[in-house]
Amino acid sequence: MELVRGIHNLRAEHKGCVLTIGNFDGVHLGHLAVLEKVKQQAQALAVPAAVMTFEPQPQELFQPEQAPARLTQWREKYLQLRKAKLDRLVCIEFNRKFAAQPAMTFVEDVLVGKLGVKFLVVGDDFRFGYKREGDFALLQQAGERFGFTVVDTRSYRQKQQRVSSTAIREALAAADFARAEEMLGRPFSFSGRVVHGRKNGRTIGFPTVNIPLKRIKSPLHGVFAVRVDGLGEAAQGVANLGVRPTLHGDEVQLEVHIFDREGDFYGKRLTVYPVARIRDEQRFASLDELRKQIDKDARVAREILAASETEKAE
Repeated sequence: MELVRGIHNLRAEHKGCVLTIGNFDGVHLGHLAVLEKVKQQAQALAVPAAVMTFEPQPQELFQPEQAPARLTQWREKYLQLRKAKLDRLVCIEFNRKFAAQPAMTFVEDVLVGKLGVKFLVVGDDFRFGYKREGDFALLQQAGERFGFTVVDTRSYRQKQQRVSSTAIREALAAADFARAEEMLGRPFSFSGRVVHGRKNGRTIGFPTVNIPLKRIKSPLHGVFAVRVDGLGEAAQGVANLGVRPTLHGDEVQLEVHIFDREGDFYGKRLTVYPVARIRDEQRFASLDELRKQIDKDARVAREILAASETEKAE
C-alpha cells in the first residue's frame, strides 16, 4: 500500500481511483467490510482502491475535550489499513487552514483535480469544508456534475456486523475485551516504543516500561492484567493506565511491570494486550502503600493470566 502524506504529495500518477473517506478509528470489522467492497469496485473499474484519512481527526483539533478516545493512534491505524491491502492511503494534515476552505474547493481541487475520483464511498453524516457546509447531498450533486458515483458506507456494510468505533469504546470502558475483540476482529492493544520515564517504579521494587499513548484520550483507565509481545517470547505483566496521582502525574501514561523479565527495554517496540481490569486508579497516602497495592495487583494479575492460559488450552 502506497502512503501519500499531504495533498502536496499527490502527483499525476495518483489520478483515477475508487475512494473512501473517514476516520477509520480502530479499523474494525465494519470498516473492513467497507474496504473490501471498495477494492471490488476498484477492480471492476480497473483503477486503484484508495482510502483518505485526516490527522489529527477533525474533532481533536476543534473540540479536543469532547473528542472520542482513539482506539488506534496513527501508526497502528496505518498498519491495520496496510493489512487490508488497499492500493493507496492518502493522509491529509487536518489544520484550521484546510478546514476553512470552501467545500467545493476540496471537491474540485482534491477529489476531482488531484485524485480523479471515479467512485466515492463516505458516511451519510460526513461533513467537510468551511463551517462544515459540505455534506453527503453536496457530494452527490458534485458527482452528477463531475461524473463520479457517490454511495454511503451503510450500503457496503454487512447487515450482521453491527459494529462501530463507539460500540468498541463502550465495550472497552466495561472491560469487555472479548466483545471488543469480536468487533475489531483482533484483540485490542496498545503499541509503541519504550521510552525513559521517571523511574519511580524502581524505587519501590516494581520497575516499569513506559509506552507513550500518542493520543489525546485513552479508551482505558485503571490497572490491568496484560500480555506483552515484542520481547521475543510472550510476556505477562500488570499495567497502569492513568495519571499516577500518588506520584503527582498530570497526563495519562501506559506503564507496564513485566513479570520475570529483566534487561534494558528502551527503544523496543512492544504491543500490550489488556486481558482483564483489576481495579480503578487511586491515590495512596504514601509510596509504601502504593508498593503494597502493586504487590497485590501483581498477584491478582498472575492468577488471572494463569486462569486465562488454562482456559485457552482447554
